[in-house]
Amino acid sequence: MKRFAFPIPVRLALALASMLGASAASAQDAAARYWSDRWRGWHFYEDPMPEERERPPLPDKEVPAAPPALPAKAPELVEFERLQKTLEDTRNIAIMRPTEANVRRYMELESQVVARASYFADVAQRVAWATPALDPTLQGRPVNAKALEVFEQTELVDRSRSIAELGKDHVLFFFYRSDCPYCHAFAPTLAAFQARHGIQVVAISVDGGPMPGFPNARADNGIATTLKVTQVPAVFLAQPFTGKITPIGFGVLSESQLLERIAVVSGPQGPQAEAMLPGTTQRLALPQEAP
Repeated sequence: MKRFAFPIPVRLALALASMLGASAASAQDAAARYWSDRWRGWHFYEDPMPEERERPPLPDKEVPAAPPALPAKAPELVEFERLQKTLEDTRNIAIMRPTEANVRRYMELESQVVARASYFADVAQRVAWATPALDPTLQGRPVNAKALEVFEQTELVDRSRSIAELGKDHVLFFFYRSDCPYCHAFAPTLAAFQARHGIQVVAISVDGGPMPGFPNARADNGIATTLKVTQVPAVFLAQPFTGKITPIGFGVLSESQLLERIAVVSGPQGPQAEAMLPGTTQRLALPQEAP
């Protein structure tokens, strides 16, 4: 079948007509939309659709601050750590392979370390001599024989005075047995202690027998069992007014030991020690007079 072809001018005219028809249709659609929206008026403004609103800018991500740089070690510390590591490595090598060269190297290095430590000790001693507050020989008990003698005499007087003051409301309980040789040996010390320092000693016989030097000794009324006295001689510091009883010691004690122990349990550190060792101090209902 033979197709019919339009001449070129005709084809151009047809294309132009088609384009004009499309433009006319678009114009009609726009006009229809315009007249359908005439209720809005001539001056109006509409908010954009939610998706069309401008979104606030996202905050910048906070960059974590870099950790503060560690302070550089002092050169002396660096040198000390190096020397310590070298000494340890050299010793380990000498132990694992004890050749003459390895052992000699370790001993030479150790000699250097000992020399430095000795020099430090000399400097520390000179600093202590020039600073009384840092001198260990001036703190606590002296080391010099003459100074120690003066210290002990002064301490004896101070403790005797404090025990005499303590004796105003405290007594010493002396538990004994009449057949105990150690109790008989200890009794004169307690009698002299009572006379010299002014604190009353109440002798309590566990077996009901007498004790020379204590004619007013009392028979045990059960307090020895309450205090768990299983060994004699035994000495307790008691305050009848409050019923507080604290052990001083068992066995034969010297006068200086009695002074020291009584001073310790009745001193300013006594309450703190009681809190740390609650089982050492007891409170009993005691009469105002000795039992």
